[in-house]
Amino acid sequence: MDKKPFLSAPVSSYGTIHPGPYVPPVSGTPGMVTPQAPNFEGAVAPPAMFDSVPGYEGTGIGSGGKFLPPPNPGPINPGTEPPPSQKEWNIPSISEETARSAFVSYASSKCCYSSTPAKQAVFSSLEAHNTYRYRLETFTESRSTEWAHEPYHGQPVDAYTQPAPGPWDIPVQAPALFTDSSYQVKVPYTSSVKGCHACIEMGRVPCKQCAGAGNKQCWVCHGSGCRLGGNMCSQCNGRGYEDCTFCGGQGTEPCNICSGSRQLLVYIKLTVKWTNNTSVHIGVQQSGFPADSFSKVSGNVIFVDSQYMVYPVTGFPDPSICQASQSLVREHQTQYSTSSRVLQQRQTIDLIPVTKVNYTWDGKAYSYFVYGVENKVKTDDYPAKCCCTVM
Repeated sequence: MDKKPFLSAPVSSYGTIHPGPYVPPVSGTPGMVTPQAPNFEGAVAPPAMFDSVPGYEGTGIGSGGKFLPPPNPGPINPGTEPPPSQKEWNIPSISEETARSAFVSYASSKCCYSSTPAKQAVFSSLEAHNTYRYRLETFTESRSTEWAHEPYHGQPVDAYTQPAPGPWDIPVQAPALFTDSSYQVKVPYTSSVKGCHACIEMGRVPCKQCAGAGNKQCWVCHGSGCRLGGNMCSQCNGRGYEDCTFCGGQGTEPCNICSGSRQLLVYIKLTVKWTNNTSVHIGVQQSGFPADSFSKVSGNVIFVDSQYMVYPVTGFPDPSICQASQSLVREHQTQYSTSSRVLQQRQTIDLIPVTKVNYTWDGKAYSYFVYGVENKVKTDDYPAKCCCTVM
């Protein structure tokens, strides 16, 4: 006996309608095309599902949550401690031995470069172009809320047992300073149980593969019930359709939203994000070395100042560093103190060793840079490159 197709359910209070029954083809006639199943997995919960919680008015569903400005911290002033004493520290150019060793290592790392020029280069001069790098970090915390839900399997329900705490009153453990992180937590006293909107509290939804019909067109006879020559199709026994293997012919599958429980735990979700907002300025340098390459190396740290709010750097040997510090400190305080809670600031200055090496090889003049404490090499005119071919 054939299984009855899945019958449509009545319209619910949510306004969702299940697809109607699928009529199987009569043996010997062309089969009907299975209708496309509606997408229930991404169903959006209706607003009626969510209660009004004092202090969380306007909280939406998804879309990254509602941004919550922090409490007014009052007048913003720099830290009470003055910045550490600053000293002028200049690193001399590297030795010829170090310059040659870095050059040989660079050439050896390139499969198509001959290391002969690096080994036999005649150095004419080593020019120190040590460069200062200023970095300002502002470590902030931001909070947002949104309504969320999960299948209900007996979790605690605490809505309206007492007033929900404000979003900035919920204690959370912050990560290590200047480390990006995030944390999500249910807002206490906002959890309630609601009927599942996706399946109309039935626990099951129409099968996506057969659109609730419980059967699909026979792939051998294409719904005709007959094979070539007029013989009955042995695959479907002349019916023109087969039971859906995905749902076992039932026409339904467990609801993906409530996992078949028919109910949802609805609550307000608080998302806390810690962000290390960083700005970097490279001091004025006349070497012609590309500034974007400095991000690939480290330098010698010569100045560190970490406080709730830092003072701009003053009296530094490189005036551009002082100007950058004043500008960035003002910019960070304006930008981040209103959109998030500032937890700590840190400014550092490091001195990046940069040496321009001028040399000759085979009667021609060349140059390259050795930079960073890692002694990386950058050159655009290495004299012995070859073309590699794969046989």
